[in-house]
Amino acid sequence: MGSERVVIVGAGIGGLVAALILSAKGCAVTVVDKENAPGGKMREVAAGGRRIDAGPTVFTMRGLFEEIVADAGVDLGDALSLKPLSILARHAWSAEERLDLFADIDESAEAISAFAGPEEGRGYRRFCERAKRIFETLDEPFIRTPRPSVESLVRGVGLFGLPGLMQISPFTTMWRALGDYFKDPRLKQLFGRYATYCGSSPFSSPATLMLIAHVEQEGVWMVDGGMHEVAETFARLAEARGARFLYGETVTEILSAGGRATGVALASGERLEADAVIFNGDVAALAAGLAGEASRRAISLPASAERSLSAITWAMTAEAAGFPLIRHNVFFSNDYEGEFDRIFKAGRPPNVPTVYLCAQDRDDNAASVATGPERLFCLINAPARGDSAPLTDSEIAACETQTFQLMEKCGLTIKHSAEATVITAPQGFNRLFPATGGALYGQASHGWKASFERPGARTKLKGLYLAGGSVHPGAGVPMAALSGKIAATSLMDDCASTRRSRPAAIAGGTSMR
Repeated sequence: MGSERVVIVGAGIGGLVAALILSAKGCAVTVVDKENAPGGKMREVAAGGRRIDAGPTVFTMRGLFEEIVADAGVDLGDALSLKPLSILARHAWSAEERLDLFADIDESAEAISAFAGPEEGRGYRRFCERAKRIFETLDEPFIRTPRPSVESLVRGVGLFGLPGLMQISPFTTMWRALGDYFKDPRLKQLFGRYATYCGSSPFSSPATLMLIAHVEQEGVWMVDGGMHEVAETFARLAEARGARFLYGETVTEILSAGGRATGVALASGERLEADAVIFNGDVAALAAGLAGEASRRAISLPASAERSLSAITWAMTAEAAGFPLIRHNVFFSNDYEGEFDRIFKAGRPPNVPTVYLCAQDRDDNAASVATGPERLFCLINAPARGDSAPLTDSEIAACETQTFQLMEKCGLTIKHSAEATVITAPQGFNRLFPATGGALYGQASHGWKASFERPGARTKLKGLYLAGGSVHPGAGVPMAALSGKIAATSLMDDCASTRRSRPAAIAGGTSMR
């Protein structure tokens, strides 16, 4: 790799990974972000005088991050302080119905058997086996491939991998496939929720998304300093290798000449010249022309693309009582299908939403926090209509009432004040991530074709590459990080190919072709 000049638009985890890899290879990297700190969706907000993670809260696929930083000569354990959780999450349906899911499959199977009967415990073991097979079948030939297709997937698994490929069930919905393992509707709710990790409905997503359960089963980690520390760490590592970060700067156009990207223009009027540009933002912004005409023409999104879930979130410093909160907690509504019907079909927030609550001062020990105010992050799913029909104050207030009433029904009382609470609705997420309507995961993974329709790292404009949760391999911190690696690798491969194909110079400066 030479000293190519690379501009990365967006300091989300995909852009940060690309910056680290490319700067370690000797590229002159400049990262531009309109916010004042790295992270993108992995953001922090201040509530009650304390900093609270207000984006992703789950760290998984540690091995992938070890692999990424190792390429830059770093040991992940030296860069981040990580602690494994023995309880993945605590789930509740009422004050009497609670179920913990453990990192240990045997413990989870025993807990499920005690909760819903021995047959459900056996079904859980079979579910885990299938989720593992799906992940192993798709890992190399699909997830890590720069631009997969049905044909490349079949070629990738080879003749001996075809039996496994036949079992990934792309034409069966996740909800229907869960019925092969669980009769108890509460367990179908619990494991169907994994579809929401990529912003989708379990009633419309393919059964292949069960692989997310295997990813989580492989380990959930707490990050000392919170998830935002992951972004800060990757930024520091990239800076130590020469990357430059420009915060508080908005890119207004991706520049081009001669059929290739040549840099970016900033709102300040400054232009940054580059040999290549990586766009680490939602591709909806490019499709809307927010970065200029050349980049708009460089991508093509399917007409059938459906926006993924948005959210309403409460980041707060508050007092919690009555329920043994651990780090990750989920409170389920009693009408799961109705919840997704209202969001995706009616474009309205759910009447009674399922609630995720991250208690950020706790680990997997409910007694790990002394009495008094603690940092809580609460999230419910919502329709991505933040640009077309923003939720009204009354709609948000009604959601808040239903959210906290559901937690009370399950035994949890939260005392919080408006002064120590930051609420973000779809219109707020749309302001943070323009042209998305507040969709947090790019395109919804509905139908078997959706995963193949996500844009890959390369675009129609030479020198312009894509990274982030809206492109392949998908949403979530590990997948967005992997997209950054794929973008950086694609860029380096293309530069090497260009150098190899350049005409060889001879005496007198004449080229031989």
